[in-house]
Amino acid sequence: MNDKTAVAPSNFIRHIIDEDIKNNKNQGKVKTRFPPEPNGYLHIGHAKSICLNFGLAKDYQGVCNLRFDDTNPEKEDMEYVDSIKEDVTWLGFKWFEDVKYSSDYFDKLYQYAIDLIKDGKAYVCSLSPEQAREYRGSLTEPGKDSPYRSRTIEENLELFEKMKQGKFDEGEHVLRAKIDMASGNMNMRDPIIYRIRKEAHHQTGNQWCIYPMYDYTHCISDALEGITHSVCTLEFEDHRPLYDWFLDQIDIDCHPQQIEFARLNLNYTVTSKRKLKQLVDENIVNGWDDPRMPTISGFRRRGYTPASIRDFSERTGVTKVDGIVDMSLLEFCIREDLEHHAARTMCVIRPLKVIIDNYEEDKIEKLSAPKHPKNTDMGNRSLIMEKEIYIDHQDFTEDPPPKYKRLTTGKEIRLRNSYVIKCESVVKDEQGNITELHCSYDPETLGKNPEGRKVQGVIHWVSANHSHVAVVKEYDRLFTVEKPDGQNQDFLSFYNPNSLVEHTSARIEPDLIKAQVGENFQFEREGYFVKDKDSSDELPVFNRTVTLRDNWEKKPDNKDAKPRRRRG
Repeated sequence: MNDKTAVAPSNFIRHIIDEDIKNNKNQGKVKTRFPPEPNGYLHIGHAKSICLNFGLAKDYQGVCNLRFDDTNPEKEDMEYVDSIKEDVTWLGFKWFEDVKYSSDYFDKLYQYAIDLIKDGKAYVCSLSPEQAREYRGSLTEPGKDSPYRSRTIEENLELFEKMKQGKFDEGEHVLRAKIDMASGNMNMRDPIIYRIRKEAHHQTGNQWCIYPMYDYTHCISDALEGITHSVCTLEFEDHRPLYDWFLDQIDIDCHPQQIEFARLNLNYTVTSKRKLKQLVDENIVNGWDDPRMPTISGFRRRGYTPASIRDFSERTGVTKVDGIVDMSLLEFCIREDLEHHAARTMCVIRPLKVIIDNYEEDKIEKLSAPKHPKNTDMGNRSLIMEKEIYIDHQDFTEDPPPKYKRLTTGKEIRLRNSYVIKCESVVKDEQGNITELHCSYDPETLGKNPEGRKVQGVIHWVSANHSHVAVVKEYDRLFTVEKPDGQNQDFLSFYNPNSLVEHTSARIEPDLIKAQVGENFQFEREGYFVKDKDSSDELPVFNRTVTLRDNWEKKPDNKDAKPRRRRG
């Protein structure tokens, strides 16, 4: 093992691998795999699995395969294949050799099925799906043998060949393993191995009209690839006896060890692919990479970094106990990363014009501000100071509460990296809305405090004539309750209508117009933002990654969760 392994957080999977290496099992080698089904985009739970499987291989100087378990062509698509490869690469991992597909092994899987039939361990069953459910029994009642269980080997071979040739309709026959219909483990009650699906496959085209089931395919694919440790989530624990049974029945040298760990569940969201697809299909979100989605592509578009996702995956640990991780931990990880790497800039999201009456009409000052307060290597940025500027509407009130530290009539405030100004008067429209402030400034306060008085607060600003218009999208949790799919009503009823607030007339510092898509910034006093792919040269778009601090107030069951008031 390398040096990193020695300091990596230990867990029960590492204990198993350490013991295997100690006993020279698998000649001391470690080979893992990440085996997604290409029927949707990957989510944050998959990110943990990616980090675990690829991380174990790296730490133990082994390799990790990327293999698509593509046995259900009806729901799979090359779009999902491409997105998954992009996600794994973005997270910083490299798979061993070429990408692999379970469909690469369809010929071998078919031959193994023939061998099982010849050994009397598989049979063609002609029960209808409804009859099959009835015969299967329940958790408290044993199943019953199918009347077709006693078919001869010759008859089963003939029927299975005709299934392969497409001579039967979907659902007319299936191939089942002959195990034990009275087993206390439902997965062992003569599970289906093959079913008829007359669908074109994204890899094999129309070559096949029968497709193997996941439980049958997965373990054999692992074995054919020489996987040593088949790490999967806890819902497959009851499938492990079947995983081992298939490998024990066929002539194959490798027998990987299946190890289960608790999947990652994140509050205020859902990670069911079916439900995520529903959000997309019903246009509740704007695609799989909508920044509110818990998909890896969604987090990427929202401005999360690979380092923050890897850090989050490590912090959540590897256990055998299911639980729900608080979204605040993920937000902590991205804040910690961006705090060190994101350049500072100013953006006025809700512009309010300020006219500084005693500032010279045509005067323009070029001020300097650090791009990062602690990293001088990032250099400085230029600010334009002039007679007309914008501040945020939320930074002014005529009726200030106690200890108010922003601008109000007759009071002074400092403009960040600039002068101290004082509000002299307010201009309102016919409806009583504030449209403009008239202020004065103290020309002796650039870079120093005013003489004989104390200024309580600092607000951000931009030049009125030298700033650019931008669209700013403030994203928040997609649902209003901690467990939207754990309630007694439709999860969509907990959709958060305020999960996206769009500001179309924000004003940004002039240099921001040159930002690259995907570049992270801290909008001072507002939060961390990233430039979105929907930006144009004329109109940049910025997505809020996360606020500067946790602004969700926890209530019982989080039903009354509401944003905390922003401090000035």
